[in-house]
Amino acid sequence: MQTLGIKRTSTADTEQARPGPGRDLSTLFAGAAVTIGAVGAVLALTDSGSPLRGPFALFFLFSAPASAIAAALRGLDPYGRVLASVAGAVVVDMLVAQGMLAVHRWSIDGGIVAVAVISGLTALSVFMRHMRRRTTADKGV
Repeated sequence: MQTLGIKRTSTADTEQARPGPGRDLSTLFAGAAVTIGAVGAVLALTDSGSPLRGPFALFFLFSAPASAIAAALRGLDPYGRVLASVAGAVVVDMLVAQGMLAVHRWSIDGGIVAVAVISGLTALSVFMRHMRRRTTADKGV
């Protein structure tokens, strides 16, 4: 008995752009999300009176830790990754709020800075791990 397999052509070498109007939407949405989050953090830190301050700051408080956690969980399937990163973002936000309330240092600015620092450190650790793997792969180890 012979098993026939289907060989798929590798598209890694021939980076072709998908034709059609939806070819770069994921990059566009990611850029828009980063922009909205950054604007929300700036509006909250400058104590702006804009009506967009609340929704954009809330978007920052959930998207910054969620994206950092999602970057750390690259091995999961997409749905598990989304679920774990959203749950992790809620946990980070709640732990920051609980910690600030426990030490009687609650402030909106402090909460946004703390979430930004935690998200940044998480993303930095993922980046450093990626760079370490890349340098060991370049050395042939």
